Amino acid sequence: MKYLRISIEGKTYEVGVEILGETAAPAATPTPVSAPVSASVSAPVASAAAPAASAPGDVTSPLAGRVVAIGVEVGQTVKEGDQILTLEAMKMNTFVCASKSGTVSAIKVAVGDAVSEGQGMITIS
Repeated sequence: MKYLRISIEGKTYEVGVEILGETAAPAATPTPVSAPVSASVSAPVASAAAPAASAPGDVTSPLAGRVVAIGVEVGQTVKEGDQILTLEAMKMNTFVCASKSGTVSAIKVAVGDAVSEGQGMITIS
């Protein structure tokens, strides 16, 4: 068993990897990491930034995914439960509905954008 430290999008993980066919040696106890080590070679992509905090009236993303369709426009009146946006995650579509009745005052995402769970996407006032 070998222990490796990897960094993905700025987050550091320690993982144990078993090398198949390798002679088993006494298992070593992993040592704790004192500080995260970044192995990033390139600068972070703008869309990988932390999601904008949601504001009052925002319809937030129920999961991390990609926006595939937006069914409303700014100024459009919606009723609670109306389908307003479609997200795709793991090749499955999730319909996002209006959380309250009102008027769409802002659309904070575009088709093709990656969103994080809890990120504000559309503001209804």
